[in-house]
Amino acid sequence: MSTIPATMKAIEIAQPGGPEVLRLCERPVPAAGAGDMLIRVAASGINRPDVLQRTGNYPVPPGAPDIPGLEVAGVVVSGDEGAMAAAGVAVGDRVCALVAGGGYAEYCVAPVAQCLPVPPGLTDVEAASLPETFFTVWSNVFDRGRLQAGETLLVQGGTSGIGVTAIQMAKAFGARVLATAGSDAKAQACVALGADHAINYKTQDFVREVAEATNGQGADVILDMVAGSYVARELECLAEDGRLVIIAVQGGVKAEINAGAVLRRRLTITGSTLRPRPVAFKAAIAQSLRQHVWPLLESGRIKPVIHQVFAPSEAAAAHALMESNQHTGKLMLNWQA
Repeated sequence: MSTIPATMKAIEIAQPGGPEVLRLCERPVPAAGAGDMLIRVAASGINRPDVLQRTGNYPVPPGAPDIPGLEVAGVVVSGDEGAMAAAGVAVGDRVCALVAGGGYAEYCVAPVAQCLPVPPGLTDVEAASLPETFFTVWSNVFDRGRLQAGETLLVQGGTSGIGVTAIQMAKAFGARVLATAGSDAKAQACVALGADHAINYKTQDFVREVAEATNGQGADVILDMVAGSYVARELECLAEDGRLVIIAVQGGVKAEINAGAVLRRRLTITGSTLRPRPVAFKAAIAQSLRQHVWPLLESGRIKPVIHQVFAPSEAAAAHALMESNQHTGKLMLNWQA
């Protein structure tokens, strides 16, 4: 392996604000501590929490780097030898990793337990698109939402990074999938990814569409990134014993609900955030993904969906595109560009 340099290129947030506050800078290369490895980053994923951090609405967890970026892929260059040996990882291995920050950089420290091997046949850019959405979907749809084969999942925002992952993963595990999207073209993209029915929420009432698509039974699980006024409408969409899982609040943090319907129909409203959870929690998700989902990636049954790849100097343009909601799938940074 080549010598690890003292400094690296990274993208920092100059001050809270619009995409233009993202700027390339020089930073010291971080050192891997106990339980960690240092990755020479080939590609980084861009996610909605990065935008929230940039605008000052998502505080960095204690101990995490101020550099944005929650997922990377690249080559292991150093680390805790004992932890790496126990995990079967060695210097020179290609890995992808979920991190609490620091992903927009040429080098990134990641907990060994949050790293996974790059599935055979995938590029570094494709591999870097996996961790944040796959960890999130597994934790919320399958662990919290308890989605089972034969049940129906409604994905709000089916062409987002989370959405394209949730559609494919739920279908692979035998669920029926409904998805919402903001245009007819995006609705068609959801169907192409495997959704059984897609709803243009701008021209169709998703409550009525879900009722018709399920013969009045409703969805067993709803994955919601909107919250706000959507919550009351989503409760109308749920089947008896249905589960609503909220993972973002793009529509606002306050909602009015019919508590009587929750009681009568035994509904569950839950939610979670992933970034501040401890390493042990994320390690358990990584183990589940390695066992249940990585074989599906290796076989090609589930595929990364990349909308556009940007050079690090184009990070502001990438954030602007994310905020426009005109993309389908993931936006990526290629550090080898």
